[in-house]
Amino acid sequence: MTDTATGTEERTFTESARRRQIVAAAIDTIAEVGFAQASLARIAERIGISKGVISYHFAGKDDLIRQVVTEVIEAGRAYMIPRILAESTGPAALRAYIESNLAFMREHRNHMVAIVDIARSGGLTTEGRRRVDGRDVDVAVHLLEELLARLQAEGELRSDFDPGVMAVAIRAAIDSVPHRIVRDPDLDVDRYAREIATIFDLATRKTK
Repeated sequence: MTDTATGTEERTFTESARRRQIVAAAIDTIAEVGFAQASLARIAERIGISKGVISYHFAGKDDLIRQVVTEVIEAGRAYMIPRILAESTGPAALRAYIESNLAFMREHRNHMVAIVDIARSGGLTTEGRRRVDGRDVDVAVHLLEELLARLQAEGELRSDFDPGVMAVAIRAAIDSVPHRIVRDPDLDVDRYAREIATIFDLATRKTK
């Protein structure tokens, strides 16, 4: 490997690390002071850098906020997937899906507060795009529908429910939690997760 290649890799690694640091600071700043007050200058001050450093990595606040939303979604998936795949039965996999999603929300409260406040900010970016794209919810429903259909086909869940309807119901129960976390910091998310998981376990489990 040439020195030039090594230098490029180091710059790429350093730049990626800096971008992650800025995104994390944006999440914490929004959670602390709200979306409207989370200026680039305030985010930069939080981690001891200049506003210009943020401008080097992101085209503006809208660009940074899009990355915040992407980071929250990707972090949630990275948290959930190994926990779901670790289960050997359909009912256990569905329970892991629900409980791991809600555990991520509990462990990453600032992420949830930031996403809710970004969504509440309403309106469009300067490019005419919504800050929180509803298509992300549609994708989550579609992926869950595919999981439920596969588990049905494998005989792991009862075969007489509609996977699409069930996926919408499960996501609705899960996606109500970030708003509840914002309103009630003392919300017992684990208890809520157990109850929701049990409800949908009973709704999808094969009868003996």
